[in-house]
Amino acid sequence: MSAVLEPGTRWRNWGRSQDVTPAHIARPSSVEEVVAVVSAARDRGLTIKPIGAGHSFTGIAATRGVQLDVSLLDGVYAVDGTRVTLGAGTNLYQLPSLLDPLGLALTNMGDIDRQTIAGATSTGTHGTGAAFGGLATQVVALTIVTAAGDLLRVSETENPELLSAARLGLGALGVVVEITIQCVPSFSLRAVEKPEPLADVLDDWMARSGGVDHFEFYWFPHTETALTKSNTRLPADTPPVRQSAMAAWMDDELLSNGIFAVTCGLGSLMPPMIPMVNNLADKLVAERDITDVSHRIFVAPRRVRFREMEYAIPRENVPEALRAVQQLVADKGWKISFPVEVRVAAADDNWLSTAYGRESGYIAVHRYYREDPTEYFEGVEAIMKGFGGRPHWGKMNFRDAESLATTYPRFDDFRAVRDRLDPERVFANDYLDRVLGA
Repeated sequence: MSAVLEPGTRWRNWGRSQDVTPAHIARPSSVEEVVAVVSAARDRGLTIKPIGAGHSFTGIAATRGVQLDVSLLDGVYAVDGTRVTLGAGTNLYQLPSLLDPLGLALTNMGDIDRQTIAGATSTGTHGTGAAFGGLATQVVALTIVTAAGDLLRVSETENPELLSAARLGLGALGVVVEITIQCVPSFSLRAVEKPEPLADVLDDWMARSGGVDHFEFYWFPHTETALTKSNTRLPADTPPVRQSAMAAWMDDELLSNGIFAVTCGLGSLMPPMIPMVNNLADKLVAERDITDVSHRIFVAPRRVRFREMEYAIPRENVPEALRAVQQLVADKGWKISFPVEVRVAAADDNWLSTAYGRESGYIAVHRYYREDPTEYFEGVEAIMKGFGGRPHWGKMNFRDAESLATTYPRFDDFRAVRDRLDPERVFANDYLDRVLGA
């Protein structure tokens, strides 16, 4: 056992919303070592949870048993045309250097790239774009170490009946060790970013959210402005149009991270300042029109720690829901420093996808990590439940299995697969017990 398990040490996630000390830590560097770790944990009667980059805000990866760090399972394992097999611990930020030489890219990305590919797909991470699904929709095959210590290959031809469950499996079905992604030829993006009246954006929401390849906006509470981002896909050889190094540093580092960190810290100490600061932030944001390779446009640096809750609702309900959030904040007199992020995604067929079977709009609320988000998040969650909302599995929520079963048509089918692959709940933890049932 000492060969595969080490004494546990304190672990905290990026957002500092989870803090736990597991009994043991394992850092396998091969699939065979993963099998040995799973077997050792099972034989000792311990639960085991794989851990990626720690960017989930929920306790989905927390355990008091064995924490299995997948970071050494990284890199490209195989390439078959536009399909690339990656180690589960490959971070999204590694992908440009791995895929660019192949002339390939992910078809869509979110704005954070710290996550591992297995963590991102297993929790339902997504970007934006009415015609594009979340990262899990790009998965065409994966290999899982089951609770029995077996290697289970799931693809369109091997155990295909499990693919819609395993692509987005919450870590509940086993340890994902390899993932095959359907990539696309490299492409560029033109990004047009500008402040606009929030009311205008909401009034024209369906047209705006579907009018370009990738549309999203941010709304700072206590303002009437939407900071819109419209990205259009272009051929890979499109000449880049970039800001000067100084302008890019001003926008992405000084304003978005440096000054924002200071204002969040001041706001947590002096909440009455927040509305003034948010309105000032609106005025400081400059319009920009840039073109670059896709990953440089999709991803933005996020250095200010926060906690987040995100809900998926039917796309057409976004304006009504956001106006309800706006009214809630005003009625409660809350002072919210972090912006609300609004995105879209295409419907898909992954059983636990927040976009399963419906075109979805996403409303994400945040709070600075030194502030208690509970009252704000619970209030917003109540609004989203009224629209049949589904919470992002890796972001804070207060739901249980009974309430979630009513929003996912294939919820019981997923739980049946879990019963089949992990009947003794080797991969269980408190979070999964709450959202899936024990």
